[in-house]
Amino acid sequence: MTTRIDCDSCLVRGLACHDCVVTVLLGPPPEIAPLTIDDDEQRALDVLADGGLVPPLRMVRPVAGPEVESA
Repeated sequence: MTTRIDCDSCLVRGLACHDCVVTVLLGPPPEIAPLTIDDDEQRALDVLADGGLVPPLRMVRPVAGPEVESA
């Protein structure tokens, strides 16, 4: 399984960029193209973050909710 990281679709872009591993490793979002990481890379980033060496991934994706009919 892979994870696609697209800063343009992150709901907390701008709010959490300063404390996100993507910014630490690759620079601020305007310079970042979508990134794909595999499970091994994700585990490695998690270990580094758990050890306090880098911040965790802060990306928040939009979630589709239940459809609500208006009255």
